[in-house]
Amino acid sequence: MLLSRLWSAFVIVAVIVAGIKFIASENYRTIFNDLVVGQSGDTIVITHGGVPFEITAALNNKSHNTILNDNGIFYKKINEKQIQIFRIQHSDGIIGTAKTAVEISIGLIGIMTLFMGFMGIAERAGGIRFLSRIIQPFFSKIFPDVPKNHPAFGLMTLNFSANLLGLDNAATPFGLRAMESLQQLNPDKSRASNAQIMFLCLHASGLTLIPVSIIAIRAAQHSANPTEIFLPTLIATFCATMAALIIVSIKQKINLFQPKIFAFIGTISAIIGGLVLLLVKMNSAELDTANKLISNGLILLIFFVIVLGGIWKKINIFDSFIEGAKDGFKVCVRIIPYLVGMLVAISLLRTSGVFDLMINAIKHFTALVGADTRFVDGLPTALIKPFSGSAARGMMVDTITTFGVDSFAARLSAILQGSSDTTFYVIVVYFGAVSVKNTRYTIGAMLLADFVGITVSILMAYLFFG
Repeated sequence: MLLSRLWSAFVIVAVIVAGIKFIASENYRTIFNDLVVGQSGDTIVITHGGVPFEITAALNNKSHNTILNDNGIFYKKINEKQIQIFRIQHSDGIIGTAKTAVEISIGLIGIMTLFMGFMGIAERAGGIRFLSRIIQPFFSKIFPDVPKNHPAFGLMTLNFSANLLGLDNAATPFGLRAMESLQQLNPDKSRASNAQIMFLCLHASGLTLIPVSIIAIRAAQHSANPTEIFLPTLIATFCATMAALIIVSIKQKINLFQPKIFAFIGTISAIIGGLVLLLVKMNSAELDTANKLISNGLILLIFFVIVLGGIWKKINIFDSFIEGAKDGFKVCVRIIPYLVGMLVAISLLRTSGVFDLMINAIKHFTALVGADTRFVDGLPTALIKPFSGSAARGMMVDTITTFGVDSFAARLSAILQGSSDTTFYVIVVYFGAVSVKNTRYTIGAMLLADFVGITVSILMAYLFFG
């Protein structure tokens, strides 16, 4: 119900804001067209409206062809007598977004069928149950409703491991298979179970060891030290994960003060700490090489072990692969309506300018209370990340190009990009895959964990970069 109300609010607020802009300013006479059929990167030439005197003066004091940006309205000096006024659209309209949502689902088919196929082999060979028995002593404490040695434990372990190493392509199939396994235990198929909520909140906290794509972008933008955001990002995402665990545990009345939980979290923390000590000594090129070796090597190792296990158990390996792959295809088709609905609502929010209004309001309030406003310039990445990972990545790049790759805003934006996952995308895809409509308190718990991640990210940015 909360997701339904939130989705409705997104659409209503976006259309109202667009209507106000249409009435109040001649610069937005085509905004309804932008919302429906506009495309990202479109230049919308504004043919009406005068040029403010201060803009004219600023352009006359600069060289030919200079462009000035005034709250999203661009003024370009063509010659001494002519100034062009235009806007740039930053996201597709709802028609293009609906097409993109389907393309995303189709793009998942190959990856999903591949990994689901190998999962089919692993399940028939008993590999998932074997992994479940290993992790069961800890997971049984935070997933008390899941029976001992249930396959869901093994699938969740694979999902968390893939997330930790930044293996997004592998994490999604593992995670969707885990949701399906948990759904089999769910007594009310349309309502999220406690185990599903705990799993999704931990998954969406986005614990990642090496934010390679972010480091690569910073290196491509000629940062003096591309890897400097590695440690603050890891700290922020670890705190977000711990926050998700604590929030959901409180809600589900799970006692975290148990020896097995302390031992497991302590072991994971020690392993991460040891890897941090090793990786912080590497430069950008060495870190990239180490990540590729660990990540791709682990995927091949998993496939290798699964096939060996299938041979050992004397099962029909290829038939098992095909049966698992069929499930992957069905899941991709099933999530299309959910994905279209959420991405269309996000498109309306971005194109209508709701995000810009939120950023300006935060900056105004921060200045009003006398606090440092530098962090606000990095916040757009955090506001968009719960809705779209690719959009947040684009916002991070925009912050880098606007303020400089080694600026405070760009560093904070990079930390924010790596400190959380795409909350609403995860909810839509994972719950949509198992047709759960009542998500209960999942959204609230995820957003609280996101807030912790954002807060810690800001604190880390000030601590490491002043």
